[in-house]
Amino acid sequence: MRIAQVAPLRERVPPPSYGGIELVVGHLADELVRRGHEVTLFASGDSLTLAKLEAVCDRALRLDPNVSNYDAYELLEISQVYQRAAEFDLIHSHLGVLPLATAGLVTTPTVHTLHNSFTQDTAKIYTHHYKQPYVSISNAQRQIDLNYVGTVYNGIDENNYPFIAEPSNPPYLAFLGRFSPEKGPHHAIAIAKQSGWCLKMAGKIDEVDRKFFEQEIAPHIDGKQIQFLGEVSHNEKAELLGNAAITLFPITWQEPFGLVMIESMATGTPVIAINLGSVPEVVNHGVTGFICQSYEEMAAMIPKALELSRHGCRKDVEDKFTVSKMVDGYEAVYRKILENHLQKNGFIHSAKITY
Repeated sequence: MRIAQVAPLRERVPPPSYGGIELVVGHLADELVRRGHEVTLFASGDSLTLAKLEAVCDRALRLDPNVSNYDAYELLEISQVYQRAAEFDLIHSHLGVLPLATAGLVTTPTVHTLHNSFTQDTAKIYTHHYKQPYVSISNAQRQIDLNYVGTVYNGIDENNYPFIAEPSNPPYLAFLGRFSPEKGPHHAIAIAKQSGWCLKMAGKIDEVDRKFFEQEIAPHIDGKQIQFLGEVSHNEKAELLGNAAITLFPITWQEPFGLVMIESMATGTPVIAINLGSVPEVVNHGVTGFICQSYEEMAAMIPKALELSRHGCRKDVEDKFTVSKMVDGYEAVYRKILENHLQKNGFIHSAKITY
């Protein structure tokens, strides 16, 4: 298949540190190339890929101090993609709502992966374009009625996450993610203080969350019990998660997937998470971690989580959340969309397409 992958421009593909969508897109594009597909990746110019790279901007927008309007560049990206739509069998968008108005104006079908939760505003746009083909990244994400072609869980390359059989001594809890209210870093701090554990925290701080960080997080950072590591590289991330006794996932929102959970489990570290969004689909309760109804319960479950098999955590990721399984899912989605597209346009009647 000739496939256009359309990535966000805020981070490069794959990201050097934080950037879940860009990491998924990078794995997807490279594996599709390995499987013989002709893939064109529309992304920032500093991206690293096996696909043919079409650079929309020189580098990740977040790294360019001269860029103030990210949407302007992604609209430029969309224009470039759809002006060349005839060159592709299928366009795969990871941009959210922006391509929806354009996707229906060309004959090449577009599939949209929903990487984020719906807001009151975006739900109106998606509902208006409900006939477009969508892929959810968890079943819990399907909170409005759309033309869902499938659910494809995010996958990681487990080889990039060394398995660590024993956590470091002295032990600690880990938190990894954006320092924003919905990710719950303030709850992670409360859990550490309630349980008496050391907490190591890493992740990026967006400008929109700067005030939250300064008011709710910074006053608790003492460099001893509560440690802040900043934005870390991939290797540092794997080391942080792998050496932890437990990773905390104390979110406050309907998480669409939560890549941090499978990254932690891949290193062998179990996850204690709050029961919101995709968590019940990702954490195997009693095997790879525990799903809790309150933040107080999360603290109380720490002793039981220490008894879980770290090998069992790793195996669960290998069974469910690898790049190979993710790309199997997307290939099935692509075949379904193209078969429906050809039938709709009268090219075939009931023949099954294979690639």
